[in-house]
Amino acid sequence: MEAKVNFAVVGAFVLVLGAALIAGVLWFSSGGAYRKAYDTYQTYMAESVSGLNLDAPVRYRGVEVGRVRKMALAPANVQLVQLTLDIERGTPVKQDTVAVLRVQGLTGIAYVEFSGGSPESPELQAQPGEAYPVIRSGPSLMVRLDSAVSALLTNANRTSVSMNALLDEDNRRVFKQTLTELQVLSRTLAARSAAIDSSLMNTARTMDNTARLTGDLPRLVERMQASADGFDRMTGEIARAGSGANATLAGTRADLRAAADEVVPELRQLVSELREATGSLRRFSEQLEQNPSILLYGKPAPRPGPGE
Repeated sequence: MEAKVNFAVVGAFVLVLGAALIAGVLWFSSGGAYRKAYDTYQTYMAESVSGLNLDAPVRYRGVEVGRVRKMALAPANVQLVQLTLDIERGTPVKQDTVAVLRVQGLTGIAYVEFSGGSPESPELQAQPGEAYPVIRSGPSLMVRLDSAVSALLTNANRTSVSMNALLDEDNRRVFKQTLTELQVLSRTLAARSAAIDSSLMNTARTMDNTARLTGDLPRLVERMQASADGFDRMTGEIARAGSGANATLAGTRADLRAAADEVVPELRQLVSELREATGSLRRFSEQLEQNPSILLYGKPAPRPGPGE
């Protein structure tokens, strides 16, 4: 006699076993066997997050510490992109931690990189009015390169404009004239190279003579010093001779004074006699003019006076 099989029970058992297997696979695949605790943070990017996907890795100095849970435009400023990040609990997210968008290799797959986080910096906490702590963001490498290239192109454009303004028609003409004059100058210098060489040789000889004179200068100074000493001795002798001459002049002055005392009275008397003789000669000359015969007959006798 065959045993009866309850197909309903067998079907239910198969369904339960299959569901358990599926649940186990999903649990293991989702990491439920070794699930970690995560803390939620937010950051705001001022640049395009093209290439960044949900569940993209978040790395701290190259070590994967979380994933991107949500991406959306910031409610208060649509020019910013709000990223919600799940970070493993225990990751040192500090107040000076900076989130930067990076691209991995040439594939263009983007991820979020944390940097900073010095040991002395305090832990990052949510501020009043914030649902999660907000990590500061920095520009990515591409943004920095774009800014640098833009600044470089701007400077190059300014330089080009300045060069065009500098090299206008007048300046180009002056520059051409200057080149022509330089060419003439170079030809002139080449033609007079012999004279220039001679001048340089004369200058070299002059410098040599100056060097020798500089070497002989100490001996000349010594000779001049010796001559100065001799001149000082001569000056002393002249001073002594001058003192003797002064004494001699003093004695001579006394003798002259005595001689003058003796001679002056005689000279005075002689002058008086000469005056008298001069008066007599004047009177005789007047008489001779009036009566020249006195030279033959002498002076006439004087007329008799009254009563004689």
